[in-house]
Amino acid sequence: MRQTQTGFTLVEIAIVLVIIGLLLGGVLKGQELINSAKVKSVINDFRATSTHVYAYQDRFRAMPGDDPGVANRLTGAIRASTGGTVGNGRIDGPWNASVATDEAVLFWQHVRLANLATGDGRNPASEGITLAEWLPRNAMGGRIGITGQSPISGWAGSFFICQDNLNGSFARQIDIGMDDGQPNSGSIRLLAGSAASGNAVTTAELTDSGQYTVCASY
Repeated sequence: MRQTQTGFTLVEIAIVLVIIGLLLGGVLKGQELINSAKVKSVINDFRATSTHVYAYQDRFRAMPGDDPGVANRLTGAIRASTGGTVGNGRIDGPWNASVATDEAVLFWQHVRLANLATGDGRNPASEGITLAEWLPRNAMGGRIGITGQSPISGWAGSFFICQDNLNGSFARQIDIGMDDGQPNSGSIRLLAGSAASGNAVTTAELTDSGQYTVCASY
């Protein structure tokens, strides 16, 4: 007796391959859209934070975090007692300060209580508050911070906003979207890892897989 063998025809295999290709293309395109949205979110965080500074200055004639009379202006606000000199017109302390009474930390309480930013306006030193969770985070889970001290030697600016936990690909797109695309020049510069300060990363040192802190000068 003759046995017949069954299997896929070339047309059927071609159709399957086309379907697989479309699925892969959709996944990759979806991931690209997600990454693009995260980059835009980080850029918006830079712009929103700088707006908080200008709006607070316009209303109270002081820098948030550095405001010596904040306790009289905003109910529940805490005047900074560490990290620098209160009332000197500058947000003292590193952008990634970790002391609840520092100017760079209390900046966030002041702008929140002034209804300029959303978030927990309680004293960050209060019992039950974990500072790492109280501080704002970007779309990649990194910290958003501000300082009046230049994180990069010789870099001019009234204040500096930094965000960390950003890979090289994201950092490059942020620099292109906001500045000149060069990680060690212009108003956007990069630091390796989550450093509080140091030398700006050069184009030759920047890799897509590396982790960086992106800082903006204002």
